[in-house]
Amino acid sequence: MKSFNVNGSTLFVALYTDITNSKELLESMQAGTMEPEVALLNASLIPDIFPVLAAAHKTLVAKSRDSLTTRTLHSELVYNYSGSKHITESLKRCGISDSTTYILAARFDATPDEIKAIEKLMNGKEIDLEELEVRANQPQIQKHYKISALELGISSLADAITCRIASRDAL
Repeated sequence: MKSFNVNGSTLFVALYTDITNSKELLESMQAGTMEPEVALLNASLIPDIFPVLAAAHKTLVAKSRDSLTTRTLHSELVYNYSGSKHITESLKRCGISDSTTYILAARFDATPDEIKAIEKLMNGKEIDLEELEVRANQPQIQKHYKISALELGISSLADAITCRIASRDAL
């Protein structure tokens, strides 16, 4: 698990592949019984860690203003990553489904015990974050974020997503 300093908090992130228990993870997340609480994102929609960090920053700003759109800090991270203003659609698209096998797990300010608990939750293999770029589903990302080939001629996929995350509330 790798850590990043975001706006005075620490975001712990781990990338998993060959997940076999996504249905159970989804059910416990929807029921609000997942311990510890963790954001689970569909990693095939993530070409780089930077847009996730931008979404994390936006999440922490919303928390500091007591203006979370979703019920929890970690669901807010998934919502902010999506770039959409529709909560349910955002969580379905960028969160996990019961058949997701490639997952990015993220937790704000995790203790060493919580990190171990997250590792135990995931029935799969942890892989390096460098794999994000190689395994990203570019056509699916372009469709979801409405990124044209013309835009990719002057920008990267990660930069295009980051711009959408940052500007969503302004539009």
